[in-house]
Amino acid sequence: MMAQVIDGKAFAGRVRAQVGEHVGRLKAEHGLVPGLAVVLVGEDPASQVYVRSKGKQTVEVGMKSVEHRLEVDTSEADLLALIKALNADESIHGILVQLPLPKHLNEELVIGSIDPAKDVDGFHISNVGLLGTGQKSMVPCTPLGCLMMLRDHHGSLSGMDAVVIGRSNIVGKPMAQLLLGDSCTVTIAHSRTKDLADVVRRADIVVAAVGRPEMVPGDWIKPGATVIDVGINRVPNGEKTRLVGDVDYDSCAAVAGAITPVPGGVGPMTIACLLANTLTACCRANGLPEPEGLTA
Repeated sequence: MMAQVIDGKAFAGRVRAQVGEHVGRLKAEHGLVPGLAVVLVGEDPASQVYVRSKGKQTVEVGMKSVEHRLEVDTSEADLLALIKALNADESIHGILVQLPLPKHLNEELVIGSIDPAKDVDGFHISNVGLLGTGQKSMVPCTPLGCLMMLRDHHGSLSGMDAVVIGRSNIVGKPMAQLLLGDSCTVTIAHSRTKDLADVVRRADIVVAAVGRPEMVPGDWIKPGATVIDVGINRVPNGEKTRLVGDVDYDSCAAVAGAITPVPGGVGPMTIACLLANTLTACCRANGLPEPEGLTA
């Protein structure tokens, strides 16, 4: 029996609808409009497409969308001055600096200059520390999307054995913290983990975020386990290319109980959670109750 497909595109649509409903109530009851500012430095094609999509979806849910497109040779001082101005702008509740930045700019310094309360990417060291100690924080969008899908599929995650393959600061580590927060027993595995296949086989939940095309085969998966594939890898396909995840979809789907596809799984949830984070930041900034089900 093939695994149930967790449709991230459809789920993201439901999340955006929830965000839109909350935004409508904020406007009607409090005269508030959540605002998201996206800063793009340079002309990286993939980043440009992503920023356009963010702007479009921000407007669709009724939020204020602001884009700052800077030249590739923009100085660090000018970028920091812009972020300082956005920090002080009360109409902006979320600030996102599109990564990667040109090599002459210090990413850690730039991210660290964002007001943690407006850090809707969840990358500021203050938010990292708050998440790691189980306190209220801004949560990185991709892990938050994974958690939402897992909660929706399973209900309670308490007591489940979870393995996160990958230890990045963007996905692997925060994903592990979120799963711990939902009372899973969590293992972070990586390229140097001994007997990796055996480690993965014991998991009720497998989150693959290692960045290696189709690295995880079906015989690593415990029958009935839930597989969340965060990987987005472009591989040759004749004269063209195709997108694949970090798991071998066909063999894993034949064993797993549920699985996310690539594309159409985790990817659409990232922008949906960015919008949810912006809404959450707006509510917190104004002392209002946070929207239920849209944060960790």
